[in-house]
Amino acid sequence: MISFLIGVIDEKKENYITIDVNGVGYELCVSNNTLVSLPMPGENAKVFTYLSVREDGVSLFGFSTLEEKDLFNKLIAVSGIGPKVAITILSGLSISDLIVAISNQDIKLLSKIKGLGKKTAERLCLELKDKLNILNVNSETLNNFDVNYDEDAVQMATDTLISLGINKNEAYMLARSNAANNATVEEIISKSLRGYKG
Repeated sequence: MISFLIGVIDEKKENYITIDVNGVGYELCVSNNTLVSLPMPGENAKVFTYLSVREDGVSLFGFSTLEEKDLFNKLIAVSGIGPKVAITILSGLSISDLIVAISNQDIKLLSKIKGLGKKTAERLCLELKDKLNILNVNSETLNNFDVNYDEDAVQMATDTLISLGINKNEAYMLARSNAANNATVEEIISKSLRGYKG
């Protein structure tokens, strides 16, 4: 089994990279989080890997951190979630936000991830909510969402943020995290834009 690769990033494209290891190019499927965190082409990198062997082929999946690889392994252990779906889930939210959502059983937030339906999100929470304590997430992080929020206001604010050019998952995440104490649509948008780093 290939545990990790160290080499030069040759190419970075949406959801995959090519890394040159001593003249051999390995193509790895990666999440958006890993894609953004890895260095630019021409620079050296260490990428943790998971080798998937299936009837329809062999695929390598890459991760910039062991934390993401650990979470990937937990995701694919859930019934109905394969490696490609797991990468899609990891691309939908940051690692810490994903752990928060699963631990808090935030089905609405998880269902916003492209390709992840409500039933799969529910199964994800059911099977993993008690298995994430070994990951490095403190209790303050796990409780950073206020339970008193207006879902309609969050949705309207999300739509507005999307219209301003913010991607769907990030827009919802911003709106959700700024929706404490039943904030209004205007308050959510205002706070979200102040906190948006682009």
